[in-house]
Amino acid sequence: QVQLVESGGGKVEAGGSLRLSCSASGSLWSIKTSGWFRQAPGKQLDAVATITSGGSTDYSDSVKGRFTISRDNTESTVSLQMNSLKPEDTAIYYCKVNTDLGTFWGQGTQVTVSS
Repeated sequence: QVQLVESGGGKVEAGGSLRLSCSASGSLWSIKTSGWFRQAPGKQLDAVATITSGGSTDYSDSVKGRFTISRDNTESTVSLQMNSLKPEDTAIYYCKVNTDLGTFWGQGTQVTVSS
């Protein structure tokens, strides 16, 4: 099992920055891919950014060049640096990990960007 706790959400004006963190505990050895997803009100859950255990990253077109995903070498923390935030980035952000034991999600953290 892997437990995930997100932090770092909040309210910011357009153009501002936030840094989200996802702290993992449990069977960290089993983590293959980590990622951030978001769900805006009334919309589907979308992938934002992912990072593999080998360090390869992928981003949605809507955040490329503005967001950066990273993780520490112990796989215990995955971060999402969000710059040049836009009102359309407003959503609940979830951390997700794919592991040899299954898929695990965090509880989510709210990000609100005002215009």
